[in-house]
Amino acid sequence: MILSYSAKDGSFFSILSNLKQHEQNFFREKSDFTTHSILWNKGADASINIDGGDYVIKQGEAIALMLNQSYSFRDAEAIDIIQFNRAFYCIVNHDTEVGCVGHLFFGANALQFLQLTEEETMKLQSFTDLLRYEINSDLLNSVSVMRMTLALIIILLTRAAKRQYLILDDSGEQFGIYRQFNLLVEIHFRQQKQVQFYAGLLHKSPKTISNIFSSYIGRSPLSVIHERVVTEAKRLMFFTERSMKEIAFEIGFEDVAHFNKFIKTATGKTPGQIRKEHIEL
Repeated sequence: MILSYSAKDGSFFSILSNLKQHEQNFFREKSDFTTHSILWNKGADASINIDGGDYVIKQGEAIALMLNQSYSFRDAEAIDIIQFNRAFYCIVNHDTEVGCVGHLFFGANALQFLQLTEEETMKLQSFTDLLRYEINSDLLNSVSVMRMTLALIIILLTRAAKRQYLILDDSGEQFGIYRQFNLLVEIHFRQQKQVQFYAGLLHKSPKTISNIFSSYIGRSPLSVIHERVVTEAKRLMFFTERSMKEIAFEIGFEDVAHFNKFIKTATGKTPGQIRKEHIEL
């Protein structure tokens, strides 16, 4: 079942359920149709492929995926999918409302499978029921209600992500710096791959940034940058036919040999090996 809303201003929102199979490929979609996705598995554990990797979304889990992430699944009719584009609800512009940027979306952990509490599950069910009602109605302000309900869902999942993936409490200036760093990496990772650049934008020392990341997620900020570069390289290897030279140039490497060395150091495999293994799957 697919319920959708669209408007002349380019706004798009949909709820998908009871699908035998589903796929969203960022590299094949039209640029004006790319959407963020929230997946919620209300049934048995299900297999899902995200950016070329195979994962299991367990019963009751939810996951938020960015518009540039590709995913597919089969035989998972119990997965509900909420999709929305920037024109319908821009998470960056509304970050003061939902506080998700740099953690649930654009976060250091690209994949966050969220284990919901019983109370969160009940709320999410109520919110999705309300969305289904509003998307089918011609009532005054129904679109505003849909946007507000979507915001409540994002807030709920952001809270779950903080509880599950942060070491420290999320209060204070340092968490704001952590979130800003992650967003800046998403914006600049193709050209800038050193912590010093991002620390400068945040008017902090690289050591301060490193301490913040160690406190919140137990990882270094450099590892976050490198992981984002590797993720983008794999997406281009798996979902496009671009040459390694083209891929290297697109993510900021002028020398393909430097690109090959970077990927080999980060993954233990050459780009050619990674692409070949994916093709043979």
